[in-house]
Amino acid sequence: MPTTVNITTSYAGEFAGKYIAAALLSAPTLDKGGVTVMPNVKYKSVVKKVSTDANLIKDASCDFTPTGTVTLTERIIQPKELQVNLNLCKTTFESDWDAISMGYSAFDSLPKTFSDFLIAHVSEKVAAATEASIWTGVGATAGQFAGFGSIVSTDALLPAAQEVAGTTVTAANVVAELGKIVDAIPQTVYGKEDLKIYVSSNIARAYVRALGGFAVAATSNSGTNAQGTQWYTNGDLSFDGVPMFVVNGLAANTAICAQTSNLYFGTGLMSDMTEVQVIDTAATLGDKNVRVIMRYTAGVQIGAIEDVVTYGIPNAAN
Repeated sequence: MPTTVNITTSYAGEFAGKYIAAALLSAPTLDKGGVTVMPNVKYKSVVKKVSTDANLIKDASCDFTPTGTVTLTERIIQPKELQVNLNLCKTTFESDWDAISMGYSAFDSLPKTFSDFLIAHVSEKVAAATEASIWTGVGATAGQFAGFGSIVSTDALLPAAQEVAGTTVTAANVVAELGKIVDAIPQTVYGKEDLKIYVSSNIARAYVRALGGFAVAATSNSGTNAQGTQWYTNGDLSFDGVPMFVVNGLAANTAICAQTSNLYFGTGLMSDMTEVQVIDTAATLGDKNVRVIMRYTAGVQIGAIEDVVTYGIPNAAN
C-alpha cells in the first residue's frame, strides 16, 4: 500500500519552487562532538574499562614485589538496525500544482523539486529522531534505540549519591540546582578537560535569563558584562568552570554530567545516516510508485557509569 500523501492547496498558477518544512530538532550531540563516535560497528563492540585498587603504590624496596589489583570490565554497545520506507504513488501528484514538472507523458516522474525536498526532509527527520533517541530513547519502542536516559535509569552501578533529584527549573532556582549537580561530581572526575553538564533546553534558557541579572532577586543587577538580558548571543555556557552542553533531546528539567570520552555513540557507517535513496520502480515493476529508503544502525553506551551524575532522572535499580 502506498504511503499516504495528503495535499492541501487551492493554488492556481506556477509553483514558486520552494517547499517549507516545519522546524525540526537538529542533532547537536553528534554535530558538535558531544559524544565519542564509534563507527564501523557491524553488530557489537566492546567498551573496555581498566581500574586499579588503592594499593597500587607501595614503599620502595630492592625486590620486585607485585602489588595492587588491576580489574578489566567491559560494556557492550550494540547498535540497533533502523529504516525509513516510504512508497509514493506518482498519480497523487498529477492533480497538484507542481504537476507540470513531472512531464506531459503518462510515463511521468516524481517532481524534482519535491524529490529534492523529500530527501532533505527525511534526513532532517532522522537527525531529529537520532538526537532524541541518544538521550531519551527506549529500545523496546519501534524506531528508537535505548538512550543514555534509559541506561542511567536502570543501572544499579550508578551511585545513589550521584542521582540528584530534580525539580521544575526556573531562573530563580537554576543556579542552586546546577550547584547540586557540580557538588555530586566524583572527585576523580571533577576537573577533567572533557567533563560537561548536558542540560535540557529549558535549563539552559533559565540559566541564560538568570545571568541577565534582572530576573533573580539575588542577582538584581545588570547581569553578565552589564548587558542585562541581551548579554547572551548563543555562545558557550559554563557553570562553576564546567562547560554546559545544551541537548535538544533531553527531557525538560533533566541533565546528565559526564565526560565526552565516557559517552559512546555506535553505528555502522556514518554515511548511512545521511544517505536517502529515491527509487522509481516504474522501469522494474511497471507501476507508478517511487520508494524512499534509508537504512542505518545506531546505539549508545556509557563506559563507566560510576563517573556519571544525573539530575531529574530516577533510577529504578537503586
